[in-house]
Amino acid sequence: MKKVLLASASLFALSAFAPAMAADLAARPYTKAPVAAAAVYNWTGFYLGGFGGYAWENTSTDPKMKGGFAGGTVGYNWQASNIVFGLEADGGWADVNATAGTPGVLAVTSRINSLGTVRGRVGVAFDQVLLYGTGGFAWINNKLTTDVLGVTASDSQFHTGWTVGAGVEAFFAPQWSVKGEYLYRSLGSENYFAGTVSSGTLNLHSVQVGVNYHFGGPVVAKY
Repeated sequence: MKKVLLASASLFALSAFAPAMAADLAARPYTKAPVAAAAVYNWTGFYLGGFGGYAWENTSTDPKMKGGFAGGTVGYNWQASNIVFGLEADGGWADVNATAGTPGVLAVTSRINSLGTVRGRVGVAFDQVLLYGTGGFAWINNKLTTDVLGVTASDSQFHTGWTVGAGVEAFFAPQWSVKGEYLYRSLGSENYFAGTVSSGTLNLHSVQVGVNYHFGGPVVAKY
C-alpha cells in the first residue's frame, strides 16, 4: 500500500511541474549560431608603391643594353562587378647599359639612367587576385658617351614612346598588395651630339615586381 501511495504522489508532483517546465522552455528565444565574417576585397581607391625590375634590349645585334631599375608608383583603381579599371604612373632610377668597342681606346656607351610610364589598366578580379592588361605612354632618359683614347664626351636625350604588357596583383594583407608584370617598351629615335649621331628606335623587354599600399581599406566584411 505504501508503494502505491508513493507512486501516486510522484505522478501528482510530475503533473504539477510539467506545465511550468513547458512554459519555461517556450519562453526561451531561439538563438541563431554566430556566422564568421568573410573578407571581400574591393579594388577601388588610390594606392602608392615601390617597384624594381630588370630590362634588356630587343635587338639581334650585340652588345645589348641590359640592367636593373627601381622606383615608385602611384595609381587609382575603380571596380565595377569583377572588372577593374585603373590608371597608373611610375618612374625611377635605372642602370640599363651597353658598351661597344674598347674603353680607353675607342668605345661608345649607351646608358638609360631613368625611365617611367603612364598607363591604363583593365583586369578581372577574383576576390583578392587581379589579372590585368596594361598599356600607354613610356619614356626614358638615355646618355650616350664616346671614349676616344681616354677622352670622353657625353650627351643625354629624352626618348618617348609606348608600352604594352600584362601582370598579376594580389592582396596579402588588408591594405597591402604585391604584383608582378611584364612590359614591352618602344622608344623613338633621338639625335645626339648636335645631330651627328642617331640612336635609332630603342625597344626593351622588362619584368618587374612591386608592393602597393591601398588607401581607404579595400576589404569589405560580408556576412
